[in-house]
Amino acid sequence: MITGDVIVADVLAEGPGGPVWLGVDLGTQGVRAVAVDAAGHVAGAGSARLRHDLRRGPRHEQDPQEWWTATCAATSAALAGLRGREVAALAVDSTSGTLVVQDGAGRAVGPGLMYDDTRAAARVAAVREAGQAVWAALGYRVQAAWALPKLVELCATGAVPAGHTVVHQADHVVARLAGHPVATDTSHALKTGYDLLADAWPTAVFEALGVDAAVLPAVVPPGTPLAVVSPAAAAESAVPAGTPVVAGMTDGCAAQVAAGALAPGDWCSALGTTLVVKGATATPVVDPAGGVYCHRHPDGGWLPGGASNVGAGVLRRELPGVDLAALTPAAAALGVPPGATYPLVGVGERFPFPDPDARGFDVGGPAVPTPAETLARVAHGVAYVERLAFDVLAGLGADVSGAVTVTGATSANDWWNQLRADVLGRPVAVPREAGSAFGAAVLAAAEPGSLAATAQRMVRLRARFDPRPERADALAEGCARLRAELTRERRWSL
Repeated sequence: MITGDVIVADVLAEGPGGPVWLGVDLGTQGVRAVAVDAAGHVAGAGSARLRHDLRRGPRHEQDPQEWWTATCAATSAALAGLRGREVAALAVDSTSGTLVVQDGAGRAVGPGLMYDDTRAAARVAAVREAGQAVWAALGYRVQAAWALPKLVELCATGAVPAGHTVVHQADHVVARLAGHPVATDTSHALKTGYDLLADAWPTAVFEALGVDAAVLPAVVPPGTPLAVVSPAAAAESAVPAGTPVVAGMTDGCAAQVAAGALAPGDWCSALGTTLVVKGATATPVVDPAGGVYCHRHPDGGWLPGGASNVGAGVLRRELPGVDLAALTPAAAALGVPPGATYPLVGVGERFPFPDPDARGFDVGGPAVPTPAETLARVAHGVAYVERLAFDVLAGLGADVSGAVTVTGATSANDWWNQLRADVLGRPVAVPREAGSAFGAAVLAAAEPGSLAATAQRMVRLRARFDPRPERADALAEGCARLRAELTRERRWSL
């Protein structure tokens, strides 16, 4: 049900009463909170919209006060029907690269600079040069939207007064819950330049860029206890005073936790507007092209990932308003489409190959495809790019032998899920619950060093799709056609 800007999800736990863990996801358009029990049942959920979102040229800002009020609305809704069940712990995830300046008491003193704010693009060349050795060792290619160029800009323009700090979105909300500033986590700190190999802020790099490392918080692994909810915050958020709050992680990493892809060799592939592939490896995966970068695994090891700009977003442009579920049977009946489709959303590609000028194409098909043909061609094109992404990861030395769990809006389409299993040549699983808020709840429930085991216990599957051998040859030919076209048109090859 909807009350004003707050959406209350009428979800009740299937299991008996007992403690719950609360996950809070700070998204671009709103905040979502879920309460999850030890068996992975969602006991309550709520969300609240973010209304004040300012975009002006390269600038993208939000009001940190609204982050807090929306968090309180979402947590209040999630806990409303739990009838006093214990909230054992809480974790917060947020958008990667979002920053805010706060004072010594944890109060924001300016707007939130969002994850895609590129006002500091002119600082990127200096950032890359100053930290060249560090970034090369980590396999980073710092981008204009990353937090580090924005940090340099804030410091250079006098936006960080003495005694103030620059923190990430989740850090600020946790400070509001605790009533005082807190440490950040290695996941949020990655795009602010944290050296994950040395486990320290690269102070020499910061000095060269005119940044005093003292303006940044201490850094701890995700899941580390940070604070407890203060009485004042409890009155606003409905989270009981004294509830432990643990260090969170970025929304992408939390979504990976929700998929349970945390054992070495396991991967998750989130397909919505675009495609994001993330996995777990024992050693870091270094990509000279900069398409893959690695987070630290809270249990030890690494969480590599790459994001492609292909995805289902193309369908909103090509088939506006069409009921894709109703169209799916006709698309499924068409078989493997001829030619090759590269369904790029916008201009530019990041992974499995970097090309800022890349554009989508559709060759060798009908001159005027029917809606069913369009759906089939886009779905196959995305699946082929997904296969190429795994080939690139394997070529970089990543272990890709484990299971693949798929999430995102398209995971509700079982024909598409089966197609992905057929193209990948491996089983594909779909979790019953997904999303970053659920992953944050799993993180809150995990004892240090046991995140993978906790996810294995709490993440439940809705369905599993095994590859069909009889489809392998035709789909391999379709994938080869796309690979050849990309090689010819984009001068790219494995």
